[in-house]
Amino acid sequence: MTRTRTALLCAAALLASTLQTAVAAAGPDRPDRACTATRSPDGQARKVLDIVRRAKKELDLKAALVKVTVDGRELVTGAVGESMTDVPATPAMHFRTGSVAIAFMGTVLLQLVEERKVDLDAPVSRWLPDLPHGDEITLRMLGDSTSGLHDYVSDPVFLKKLYANPWQHWTPKELVGISLSHPLWYKPGTNWSYSHANFVLLGRVLEKISGTPLAHLLRQRVLRPLDLRNTRSNDTAEIPQPVLHAYDEERGTYEESTYFNPSWTTAPGAVITQDICDLARSGQGVGSGELLSKSSFRTQLNPGTVGLGHPTATCPASVCLPMTKNFHFGVGVLVKNGWVLQNPSFFGYAAVMAYEPHKRLSIAVSTTVGPNAPGGNNSQVITERIAKLLDPQHPLVG
Repeated sequence: MTRTRTALLCAAALLASTLQTAVAAAGPDRPDRACTATRSPDGQARKVLDIVRRAKKELDLKAALVKVTVDGRELVTGAVGESMTDVPATPAMHFRTGSVAIAFMGTVLLQLVEERKVDLDAPVSRWLPDLPHGDEITLRMLGDSTSGLHDYVSDPVFLKKLYANPWQHWTPKELVGISLSHPLWYKPGTNWSYSHANFVLLGRVLEKISGTPLAHLLRQRVLRPLDLRNTRSNDTAEIPQPVLHAYDEERGTYEESTYFNPSWTTAPGAVITQDICDLARSGQGVGSGELLSKSSFRTQLNPGTVGLGHPTATCPASVCLPMTKNFHFGVGVLVKNGWVLQNPSFFGYAAVMAYEPHKRLSIAVSTTVGPNAPGGNNSQVITERIAKLLDPQHPLVG
């Protein structure tokens, strides 16, 4: 199994709208703010960059970008390697951060609950009346991935089509249809398993509840409040300039994968790109609960998933993963040893945003791979090493 397929399936294991919505690229309407490297880093900043440089060589990475903040203040921002041959990577370059928008959607859902515009335990059928099992699946179950829906990313038919034609545009109806072609893994709400279909559906439901296209909803409620000036949603494979180019070997040869179509990754309007500064700010904003009340933030970190996740006669151990206090899925976020994070991976791109509340430490890493890079999310490896350096009392491993 090649690296990208392994990364996709591992992401689904780790976590890890039935109608197409046509939304134009929607980013903040203020001038972009340059994301620049730290000048003359020393002390811990230099040690962080040394970790990134060593990892680039050890893991055969094409490029690695990093930004670390403590209590909102920059410790270090940097980039090593190349975007393309003879084109150095820079912190200002944009890259795909798909599942970060899942954290944004989870945050918006809880905001709407706070405003009494919706009940977290309302059935999805209220907004999607034709969805099979819609009377049993609630908004909470979409947000915390306890619906029982199969993950279309693990479906062999989907994978065959995806890798045969990575430029294909997928509609939500096609994607959710693949998940619905399988029986539920379990009775909704009784177990845990990651499914991309949950968040495709959640995006559509958020539009129905709010009466606002998802891209604009995220812009109003997350991007603007967090001042994410270099975060964009796009219907196409376009990435704003400057671009961090990605490469992959899935099709039998090491090739550029920058513009492979990301339409399958999550809900239309939430297919985002960012620079490393916005990724770090996203981690800080989501991980600190900045956009939520204390009560809603507690729900986001544990909506009831702890204690779920166990194999059954119909759900194998590789799918129904155990949710523990030290490692579990919240509403659109992962919680690991107290860290709040997301770890997107897409055709040669990988990233992590991670926030540790005790130190108010935000770590953002984005990587692209060389031809001999190991499988999995290499940004996770770098993030864990930086966390060990800066916050040894709260490790990201184990």
